[in-house]
Amino acid sequence: MEDKKTICVYCSSSNYLPEKFYKFAQQLGESIGSNNYNMVYGGTVVGMMGVIADNAIKNGADVIGVIPERIASFGLENHKLAKVVITKDMRERKAAMEKYADIFVAAPGGFGTFEEIFEILVAKQLGYHNKPVIFLNFDGYYNNLFTMFQTIYENNFAKEETKTLYYIAESIEDMLEYIKEYSPKEFVFKY
Repeated sequence: MEDKKTICVYCSSSNYLPEKFYKFAQQLGESIGSNNYNMVYGGTVVGMMGVIADNAIKNGADVIGVIPERIASFGLENHKLAKVVITKDMRERKAAMEKYADIFVAAPGGFGTFEEIFEILVAKQLGYHNKPVIFLNFDGYYNNLFTMFQTIYENNFAKEETKTLYYIAESIEDMLEYIKEYSPKEFVFKY
C-alpha cells in the first residue's frame, strides 16, 4: 500500500436509509480516493459503509476492512479490498481500525458509529492520540448531538476546551480542508 494518510470512516451499515445518504456516501468515497487518501472501515459490503469503500477504491484508494468473525460469518465481507483483517470481536475491531488510521471521521450512522467515534474522542481527550477527529454533519445529521454537547459544557460535565478535540465539518470539502490544515495541539486533561 502506498504511503498515503489513511482515513478511518465510521458510518451506517443499513441498507434502508433515505437515498440521499447513499449519494453522499458515494461522494465521500470518491473524494477520499481522488484526494490521495487511503481508507480503513468496518469491512462490509452493506449500507453507506460498502458504498464509501467501493467508490474510494474506484478513485485510487487502498481500502482496509476490519471485520469481526461473527459479521464475516454472515457473508458480508467486502472482497474488493486491499486488505481484510478479521478480528475476534468488536473490541479488537476498534483497536485494529485505530491502529491503521491517521484521521477519524464519523459520517452519519447509528449506535455503532456513535460508540466508535466517542471512544476515539475520549482517547484523544486522555492523550492516547492526537489525530484529527471529525463529525461529518451531512444534512444536519448531528445537530441534535451538538445541542447535547452544549448541555454537557453548560453543566460542567466537560470543559469548554474539549471543543478543540473535534471538528464539525458541514461538507466533504470542509472536512478535506480541515485535514489538510490540521496541526496537532497538546490538550491538557483537567480534573
